[in-house]
Amino acid sequence: MINDKWARIIGIPLISILTPLFKDFEDMITWNEYALQHIIACLVFTTTMWEGNRLIFIYMKRMFPGYKQTLKRVTVQTAISVVYTIFAATFLSFLLSFVFEGCIFDRPHVMDSIMTSIIPTFLVTSVYESVYFFQEWKKNIQQTEALAKENIISQFEALKNQVDPHFLFNSLNTLAALIDEENEPAQKYLEQLSDVYRYVLVSKDKTTVTLAEELAFLESYIYLNKTRFRDNLVVENTITEAYYHKYMVAPLTLQMLVENAIKHNIVSKEKPLTIRLSPEENEYISVENNIQEKTTLEKSTKVGLQNIINRYNFLTPKRIEILNTSELFTVRIPLLNG
Repeated sequence: MINDKWARIIGIPLISILTPLFKDFEDMITWNEYALQHIIACLVFTTTMWEGNRLIFIYMKRMFPGYKQTLKRVTVQTAISVVYTIFAATFLSFLLSFVFEGCIFDRPHVMDSIMTSIIPTFLVTSVYESVYFFQEWKKNIQQTEALAKENIISQFEALKNQVDPHFLFNSLNTLAALIDEENEPAQKYLEQLSDVYRYVLVSKDKTTVTLAEELAFLESYIYLNKTRFRDNLVVENTITEAYYHKYMVAPLTLQMLVENAIKHNIVSKEKPLTIRLSPEENEYISVENNIQEKTTLEKSTKVGLQNIINRYNFLTPKRIEILNTSELFTVRIPLLNG
């Protein structure tokens, strides 16, 4: 909720007094028979317009919360506010014409009421929107700085263990030449390893990649692990091709989740590990695995899942969802529009 208690307590009565004062100055300063009716009518109008448009603002803020959605939020909010103000002003004009029968409200001055209501409505709404805009702008700056810091830390960690890419590729080519051409499994493994390393190098400076690119990379990564674990590792992908080029994801996201599942769970003939990738409602995909934790966990860098969460906090208002039961561990990743 927005903290506007005192703004409403002071603003509504103040506007209710100032509006008739500017509109009918002579009647107000002489305090004739219509002055009190003017103030009561303006109080009803102001309260209705303020509270109604405030609720519209709150709803729009929930619908379009992101800093990048400001234009869409303001456009939709303005249209709804204008329609609401016109209908509310028309209804109140007719209502007050009956309440104050025989006085200046004996005939509903609809257009006059609408114009009188729209101006303060836009002023108040602009104040709300401006405060919210600058709050989101400040938050966006902070998130950008946090993401930059996170990237620097991640790049530093990678740099400490990074081998010169040209040297590594030359070494892989040399190794490929040394492997007997008839040894197809070894050749295939080396090709997949090259594809994995190439994708990491190409995508490390990208914010997002297509789902098709990420899944192609993941296929190579899974091949390397299945060579090691054989049928003890089962990966089921039910994401249809309709999603592949329509949506984006942060690079290495799915790989990190699969890697975490393999790292922290037993993968054996007695206890095979099953990992499922599937589309879900509201433009999410889930990565799910059965839980069979190792008694001694491998040393973790502690930046895997948290790194993904931090990146997505910057990329989208949708939040990553983590579901952990006694049998299944599931991470739901929001898909990004291309």
